[in-house]
Amino acid sequence: MNSYTRRQALAAAAIASCYGRLDAATLEQVRLGVTTDEIDEDVPTAARFLHEFGLHFAEIRSIWGEYNTSQPVAKVEEAKRALAAEGVKTSVLGTAFFKIPLPPDTPQGRGTLDSQWALLDQSMERARILGTDKIRVFAFTYKNVADKANEKDYARILELVREAARRAKARKFRLALENVGGSYVSTGADSARVLKAVKEDSLGLTWDPNNAGASGERSFPDGFRLLDPARIIHVHLRDYGPGPDGKVEWRAVGKGEFNNLEQIRGAAQDRV
Repeated sequence: MNSYTRRQALAAAAIASCYGRLDAATLEQVRLGVTTDEIDEDVPTAARFLHEFGLHFAEIRSIWGEYNTSQPVAKVEEAKRALAAEGVKTSVLGTAFFKIPLPPDTPQGRGTLDSQWALLDQSMERARILGTDKIRVFAFTYKNVADKANEKDYARILELVREAARRAKARKFRLALENVGGSYVSTGADSARVLKAVKEDSLGLTWDPNNAGASGERSFPDGFRLLDPARIIHVHLRDYGPGPDGKVEWRAVGKGEFNNLEQIRGAAQDRV
């Protein structure tokens, strides 16, 4: 009998929930996978787990305890070999690009942006090694929610995201911008606004309906309906509900209040 860690047991429960409730036709359209560090920081261990459950795709974020972009190229190549040995492909590369407060337009702030452009270059190098053209990115964070209403800052964010998309396109990559709490893009409405303004086809969305729901939006179907399905590159699934203190806490799929199954069916129907 296999012995799983708590993290692996939660991943197994989520996989079983999806397999048990979705019909074969829907599953055929979905490239179901798991972020490897949600299983184990050790890539061979995570890859064996995915193989055991018949999964052939994974998001790569942290490997052996560090972001993939902080690991030397040799470790990324090692991760690639470990995944290939179990028949697992990288669906998207997870990065922290632009997951920082918007830097001020000052010499120091421009230095911070230079570091972010270097991070994007590192991300594209590692994505190429892992065999994916999709890179998960963000659209900056804020200190106070009122900052989201600053139109001058928002216009600057749009231009920076647009420039990132141009750089990615020049090297034949696609950026999958994730909506996340505390960011200028946290909901479906926020996501739709950015994608409408930044029309480069190298920019798409990592749609996380649970992040949107935790941010106060009725993410499915309301937030989802605002999105152009053709620009949804990747979808994150988990679950959430109110904790004892009233704040949102993350839960295993099927143990919270979000209807992940209908979201999967909706995405499959729209051929996301």
